[in-house]
Amino acid sequence: MKNLLMASAALAMLGAAAPAVANDHEKDSAAMTDASLQAVLDHERRADDKARDIYRHPAETLAFFGVTADQTVAEYAPGGGWYTKILAPYLADKGQYIGINYDPAPLPFPEDRKAEMTKWGAEFPVKVAEMTGIPADKFKGLTTGEISDELAGSVDFVFIPRMMHNLMRWNVADSEIKALRRLLKEDGTIGIVQHRAKDDAPFSYANGSRGYLRTDTVVNFMEAHGFELVKQSEVNANPEDSADYPKGVWTLPPRFAEGDADKAKYEAIGESDRMTLLFKKLP
Repeated sequence: MKNLLMASAALAMLGAAAPAVANDHEKDSAAMTDASLQAVLDHERRADDKARDIYRHPAETLAFFGVTADQTVAEYAPGGGWYTKILAPYLADKGQYIGINYDPAPLPFPEDRKAEMTKWGAEFPVKVAEMTGIPADKFKGLTTGEISDELAGSVDFVFIPRMMHNLMRWNVADSEIKALRRLLKEDGTIGIVQHRAKDDAPFSYANGSRGYLRTDTVVNFMEAHGFELVKQSEVNANPEDSADYPKGVWTLPPRFAEGDADKAKYEAIGESDRMTLLFKKLP
C-alpha cells in the first residue's frame, strides 16, 4: 500500500510538471461547439471556406483556446480573412473583435509598400463589414505600432494563426510579441497555430524561411518574452506531412509551389502539420 501511494504521488508530480496535451476525450469535448459559434461556422458567407475546416478545425481550435463570445479578441495578421469571417461575427454582439497587423516600419519591404500598409488599420473594419454584413463600427483595426495607452491591457486573447515563421524570417518576432504582450490583460493569453517542423529538423530548415518552425523554438521564444506554456493540442496535427520539402510548406495545398508536379501526392497529404499552443502572460 505504501509503495502504491508513493507511485501515485510521483505520477501526480510528473503530471503537474508538464504542460497538458489534449487527448481524444478533450478533443471530443472541444467539438461540442456552442450554438452561436456553430451558426457562424454554418453561415453561407463561409461557403468557399468550409472546405478547409478539415485541416484547420476552427470549432475545436477555438474551444481549446477557450475563446468565448463575450471576450475581446485580437486576430494577428488577418490576411485573407479566413478566421476573420468566424471571429468577427461571433464576437460582434457581446465581445470585441480587433484585427491587428504588424508594424510596417521595421519590415524588409519596399518603402512604398510600407507606406501603403500604414493605412491598414483604418481600412480593415470596412473590409470586415464587407465580409460579414455587420457595420464597420463594430470592429477595430490597427498595427502593433499603433497600440494606445487606452488599448494596452484590454485584450483577453490574441490569436496568431500560421504567422510565427514570417515574424522569425523577417527578424521582427521580438518587437511584435512584445507589442502583443502589451496589448493583453494581466491574465491574457496568446494562442499560436504554426506549421510544425520535426523535432530534429536542422535550424537552417526550421528557421521560418520554409514556413516551418520546431515546437521547442516557439516555446523557448515565448517563454523568453514573458509567457508560460499552459497547454498544447494535436487538434491540427497531420502525421502525413513529412515537413522536409525543398520549397517548404508552400509545397502543400493550397499553394502547390511545385505546380502540377506530384500535385495528387500533395493533395493526398493535405495541409501542413501544425502545433497548437496556448500561452499565458506572466506578471
